[in-house]
Amino acid sequence: MFSKVLVANRGEIALRIIRACQELGIRTVAVYSEADASAPHVREADEAVLVGPPPSSQSYLVGERLIEVAKETGAEAIHPGYGFLSERAWFARAVRDAGLVFIGPPAEAIDAMGSKTDARQLAIKAGVPVVPGNTEGVKDAEEALAIAAQYGFPVLLKAAAGGGGKGMRIVRQASELADALASARREAKNAFGDDAVYLEKYIEGPRHVEIQVLADMHGNVVHLGERECSVQRRHQKMIEEAPSVAVTPELRARMGATAVAAAKAAGYVNAGTCEFLLDRDGNYYFLEMNTRIQVEHPVTELVMGLDLVQWQIRVAAGEKLPFAQKDFTPRGWAIECRITSEDPANGFLPSTGRIEYLHLPSGPGVRWDGGIEAGSVVGLHYDPMLAKLIVHAPTRALAIARMRRALHELTIDGIETSRGFHLRVMDHEEFQRGDISIQWLEQRLPELTSPVTDAGTLELAAIAAALVAHEERNAGRPATSATAPSVAAAPAAAATGVSWAAMARREGLRS
Repeated sequence: MFSKVLVANRGEIALRIIRACQELGIRTVAVYSEADASAPHVREADEAVLVGPPPSSQSYLVGERLIEVAKETGAEAIHPGYGFLSERAWFARAVRDAGLVFIGPPAEAIDAMGSKTDARQLAIKAGVPVVPGNTEGVKDAEEALAIAAQYGFPVLLKAAAGGGGKGMRIVRQASELADALASARREAKNAFGDDAVYLEKYIEGPRHVEIQVLADMHGNVVHLGERECSVQRRHQKMIEEAPSVAVTPELRARMGATAVAAAKAAGYVNAGTCEFLLDRDGNYYFLEMNTRIQVEHPVTELVMGLDLVQWQIRVAAGEKLPFAQKDFTPRGWAIECRITSEDPANGFLPSTGRIEYLHLPSGPGVRWDGGIEAGSVVGLHYDPMLAKLIVHAPTRALAIARMRRALHELTIDGIETSRGFHLRVMDHEEFQRGDISIQWLEQRLPELTSPVTDAGTLELAAIAAALVAHEERNAGRPATSATAPSVAAAPAAAATGVSWAAMARREGLRS
């Protein structure tokens, strides 16, 4: 086992890795930018080294500097977390060439799965079902039109490199194709440095279901069941759960075997995830493989009863998996909400500022994976995800009830967050039934993000805002006009229909 590991990341995933190392008796080295000098992950590590200015291109993405810090501090391995350099084959190769261990898959496996078109070709050779489409980037709009005609509209243009919805366009008719292709190429080039775009048939109303795999250096590969990731906005996951209401034990076995076959075909080692589309008839199609730990890995940990990050480290150190496929059956239900610094009522615009007060939920079956604390400053340099709130319960209905309770307990003052949005999703009848698809959230966004407008709630909000203003005056603090109207103005505000957000952004009352 390693004696020291460098954590090449920040925020909640850096803390998650540090805690896993602590339990294994491994010392840790944190890296940080100037913006993260007082971040919790810096304090929790055994050592911390400044690596550059706030922009990630000058700090967390400078692989040569990270390797240099690892060697200077005597770290034997580097854990990249997710994002940043986690899926860059050149970085995994550079770590290995420097005589260090990359806690993740081999560079060759990242190369094999790093391009969606290469991954499709590999999957086809391994007998893995893929969405109908071409297997290499299209040359021009004319070629794209010919391929689209072969499969029929609508079609989906996708960047061959990267993910997160960048370089992706739905095209529903031939007249839209040329402009969509040019737009997708520009976005792909800006995001990934590669403008290659391929085309596949667009499947209406599917679910996004992914399979977690774990492989060691001794040829053992197991799958750890599925995660339902269909609640997405602009192809970004917002809520995940395990297992999926749409997956039977028989389907789980088939999809799991398919994921294992794809991993073996790529020569995969360590933790990885195969992503699939699942249609209404139970047909599934391979999309891509994420060659890293996923943001949503905690839901799998809770239903399968193991620490995936610790097993990443154990596998990288050469340990053999001590379990077999038969040892894994989902126990209970887990749900994860990504808590972000965004304002859902204002088009999910980023919210910045200082976290003035933080109260975390607790109780049975509640887990908080966060990278913030009271006093943390949230800026625009990095991803808006602040933390992940995860719950586990015997059934899905109880898990939803537990998540609702935990969200009510959560308080983050000083910035806008997605907490209220998640509460509305938990209360939505279709979500409670599990009647969702990857288009569901986009179709329901207006009702899930619109301000509360009924007169009774507005009146209560106005009273709450007035009480906040009164309390701040008594404490000698100036009341902010945007958050706390005066006592005289509150009833008038309620009468004119000003939204909750305009009258009481602190959420003085909880519904």
